[in-house]
Amino acid sequence: MLKSRNFREYKAWQDAVCLATEVYKLTSSLPWFEKKGLCDQLQRAVVSISCNIAEGAGRHTDAEFSRFLNIALGSANEVETQLLIAKNLSYINQQDFERLTFDLTSIQKQLAGLIRTIRKEER
Repeated sequence: MLKSRNFREYKAWQDAVCLATEVYKLTSSLPWFEKKGLCDQLQRAVVSISCNIAEGAGRHTDAEFSRFLNIALGSANEVETQLLIAKNLSYINQQDFERLTFDLTSIQKQLAGLIRTIRKEER
């Protein structure tokens, strides 16, 4: 079914943009030797969340939108893993890790809910 969606109205997109902004601020203080390693990977993955929501919202079918939401969810899982690695290496402190993963978990739940809703509508 052809749908018109405004990605800016999705709370998951709004929250993902905020999370990306926070991650960029945090990664600015990572060691110089990580700038092309973990830092780059983390920034790409966190930006990918909101970008895939936006791109998927512009697609014509629920199935296509759902596919992009799944990609965004995969990126969110990637970010969670990278944040844990950064914490384990003491690049980020426990408080920042908990704050960011709390926000990330909220985004993951929102994406999972959107995916479930879209799949029900497809039936």
